[in-house]
Amino acid sequence: LAAVDPRVLALAAQVTESREQDIPLLLLKLKGILNSASLEHEESKKIKQDIYNYDLTQYCMLVLRQDHSRLRGGWATAAQLAEILSHCCVGLEVTEDPEEFYKKFLPSAIDNLLVLGRRLQARFIRAIKDEEKQDFLRWFQTVTDAICWLFGGHIQLAACVLQNDHFLQLLITDDVETAIIMMSVLHSILRVNSSVLLQVDEETLHSVLDELVYKLSSTTNPVVGNAATKLLLLVAKLCKQLVKLLTARYKGLKGLLSKQWTGKGFDRDLSQLLDLLDLEQSSGKAEMQRQHQAACIIQATWRGFQTRKRLKKLPQAVTALQRSFRAKREQELQHLKKQKEDEALKLQMQLQRQRAMRLFHERQLALLEIIHASQVNKYMEEMEGKSALTIQRFWRGYRARRNFHQQRQSLKEYKAAVVIQRAACKFLEKRRRRRPLSSWKDPKGLTDEQRLALQQKVDDYIKLHPASQMSEEMSKELHMQAQEKLAQFLLRSRLDQRAAQRRETLLAQVNTDVELLMNAPGLAEITEKDLDVFRSPSIPVATKARQSHNTMLKYTRCPWWKKLGDEFVEDDVVPDDALNAELGTLFIGGRK
Repeated sequence: LAAVDPRVLALAAQVTESREQDIPLLLLKLKGILNSASLEHEESKKIKQDIYNYDLTQYCMLVLRQDHSRLRGGWATAAQLAEILSHCCVGLEVTEDPEEFYKKFLPSAIDNLLVLGRRLQARFIRAIKDEEKQDFLRWFQTVTDAICWLFGGHIQLAACVLQNDHFLQLLITDDVETAIIMMSVLHSILRVNSSVLLQVDEETLHSVLDELVYKLSSTTNPVVGNAATKLLLLVAKLCKQLVKLLTARYKGLKGLLSKQWTGKGFDRDLSQLLDLLDLEQSSGKAEMQRQHQAACIIQATWRGFQTRKRLKKLPQAVTALQRSFRAKREQELQHLKKQKEDEALKLQMQLQRQRAMRLFHERQLALLEIIHASQVNKYMEEMEGKSALTIQRFWRGYRARRNFHQQRQSLKEYKAAVVIQRAACKFLEKRRRRRPLSSWKDPKGLTDEQRLALQQKVDDYIKLHPASQMSEEMSKELHMQAQEKLAQFLLRSRLDQRAAQRRETLLAQVNTDVELLMNAPGLAEITEKDLDVFRSPSIPVATKARQSHNTMLKYTRCPWWKKLGDEFVEDDVVPDDALNAELGTLFIGGRK
């Protein structure tokens, strides 16, 4: 085994021992190691192998995911790390576990580079100053060059880049500079792998072609139009199937190209693309006519076959029609027969009921003849009383069941309303929590000069009105004052609560004494037992408690028909109006 490069070994040790915020600046030393002038091809491959074995490339890939606006070096360091990562991966031959490198590490590197590109693109669009916009555009160009270098060294990554959602979002932009750069990346992908559009799924292919056609229809910038036209021409030259897709999916593309982009400086590429579309359209028309004639022949043959088949089956159809008619007539006869049997049975039951009633009346008359004449009225009164009781019992039962069902239905409706309200409140609360914050939108109609003037006014206002800062001593003093006031408030509230309890106790005792004085007998009629009532406060309390206990026992012993209106009241609950008179003046001794 060859010795490890000492520079790589020292750098790996520094990265391991350093803080997280210092790692990006340390990894920049890899650029000097890779760009050493004395390196040959084999030695360069050995250096890249050592960098990968000591996980320095993994560090570079993980650093790209971070927010570099808060790290040392900023976005310039991120762009340089993207370039270093691409150079470390191209030309690297992994001998140990190559499947992890090609199927996991390289796709993750592509994804991280595209995420970094999206962040740079967003900050370039939001930037106001020209210097910042130029810096972000330069760094964005560096990252896209690194992506092109990476899939240029590993051709299988071209389909991975094209199918990545971040690449489609980078391509779908209204900014001219970044759109041109992304179309150049797409051009490089098609140059590296000409069959990549046939390898991706249909949705990705349609999204890319839709964006190119949209750029041709929505802009008048000749640079964007030239880039989009060259891409469509390259797509048409690489695969004839895609030419058919362009003519079938975008029927007005030919007219759009000839009317809007003729004479804009790229007529040569435009004429080649129009010729390819015309050729495909003419061949498509001939193919369509041939298919139309073939379809007419097939339809005529099929109709003739169906007619001959129907004529052959005509006797069978007549037989089937007769069979179904006879079966339907048999069903009707069976139904009439069953209906007659049901009517005869009903008539027979009615006759049996009349015969039974007649026999019952005859027996009653015979019984009346046997009873003595003086006992007839008494017997009739007993029968009428029993009949009345029976009728009343059935009526009360019916009324009780009806009231019970009505109240049960109202209770069900009330519970259902509660459930619906609870579900609606939960749904509204969840939607209120999930409601996203409205994204910031730049003010429309402001020019760069107006934005700079507004920024200057904001800076001047901040200088004139600086924010007040509180020292640590003042903060502690304020905290102590708040604690003292809180303790005073809690002590005062506890004293007020005790005073309120004392007032309620005295008021209850006064009410009890007043009631005893109102109900006391006169001085001429007073006895020693009445004097004991005023001497001991426990006697009136016991008397009132006994009365309330008797009232509760009386309520629980009530018959069931007096409680029909209280089906939904618990068994151990007594109505308030039954105890108000007994417990309203009862004194419960409190704490003094």
